Amino acid sequence: MIFPNIEDAHNIFDLRDMAKRRLPKWLFEFVDRGTEEEVALRNNREAFERIQFSPRMLVDVSGRKLDTTIYGKEHKMPIGIAPTGAAGMMWYKGELALARAARDAGVPFSLATGSITSMEEIAGEVGGTLWMQLYMWADRKLSHQLVKRASAAGFEALLVTVDGAVAGNREYNKRNGFSVPFKYNRKNTLDVLMHPRWMYGVLGRYIANGGMPQRVNFPDELKGKITTAYGGTKETRSDSLSWDDLKALRDIWPGKLLVKGLLHPDDASKSVELGADGIIVSNHGGRNCDAAPAPIEVLPEIVKAVGDRTTIVFDSGVRRGSDVVKALALGAKMVLIGRSTLYGTAAAGYDGAARALELYRGEISRGMANVSCNRVSEIGRQHVILPQVRLAA
Repeated sequence: MIFPNIEDAHNIFDLRDMAKRRLPKWLFEFVDRGTEEEVALRNNREAFERIQFSPRMLVDVSGRKLDTTIYGKEHKMPIGIAPTGAAGMMWYKGELALARAARDAGVPFSLATGSITSMEEIAGEVGGTLWMQLYMWADRKLSHQLVKRASAAGFEALLVTVDGAVAGNREYNKRNGFSVPFKYNRKNTLDVLMHPRWMYGVLGRYIANGGMPQRVNFPDELKGKITTAYGGTKETRSDSLSWDDLKALRDIWPGKLLVKGLLHPDDASKSVELGADGIIVSNHGGRNCDAAPAPIEVLPEIVKAVGDRTTIVFDSGVRRGSDVVKALALGAKMVLIGRSTLYGTAAAGYDGAARALELYRGEISRGMANVSCNRVSEIGRQHVILPQVRLAA
């Protein structure tokens, strides 16, 4: 099989194709697919596609700049890297590659709780604007340990994921022989053998340099290889998560606190009342609840409720720079990119992640020109046309 050069990727979908060729099927589909019937996954894209630009002509847009300021810090683009726990399996030490690409592009990087590169290594070797994602565990003390550790490592923001009380029903994982913790079986082993570049370049390098990857950001009670069960009877997620937990996190976290996974304006308002510095409108990329609405469709309601009181960040379904412009037009201040940079990382490590961000830069710039904006701050509701609501006959 001939693998194309990363320069041959002219959009995120090309990077996806490259990632699909390189990764074992079970790993690619774990990253790429949604949950159950994948209705939410499809709706995320289709909702973006239904929104149109409202172009204005004869405006000088030769001085376009993509810089934006979030929490008093300037970034070179209005996007950031979403927390994606599989980055370290896309490429050897893929979190480092992805974090470096984010730093060099001048955008924030979010490290997932389940990453296999430690937060201290990311902070020490890469730096840049670092945010930490948190899943709340049943034993709250363990989660609070991670929070304090992230603060000590210099992470600037904590992204508390609240839409993962139960894991998504991803039936294809079972069909592909994939599970968490990972277990070898005939199906997934054969799949790995059929992808020798990934087997030697990623899995083989981990094994040669200390063994199977580990959950290095977990507390000692839960640490272990990705092939071992979690310590004791403790679960890695908690279905008892409540507003009291958000209060407790606000008390112990000194940096910016963002609540990730909100889809209702009342939840957004409650988060702000309890001291959150921002909210992330997201349906987990269509990976958890298949009946969840597309975030871009509920974004205007949430902006109306809290847009003047907090910073609104957006994710889910973004594949083009034009999607970023649409989300900004509807009130988001920043857009997080998840699968897009994972595809790039899987295709070519740092170079692939950097290519994904480069593609977004070009597409966002063109999108701004199409709606006659020279600055990100100029993008507004007047620049998009929302689909008409069809009335029942």
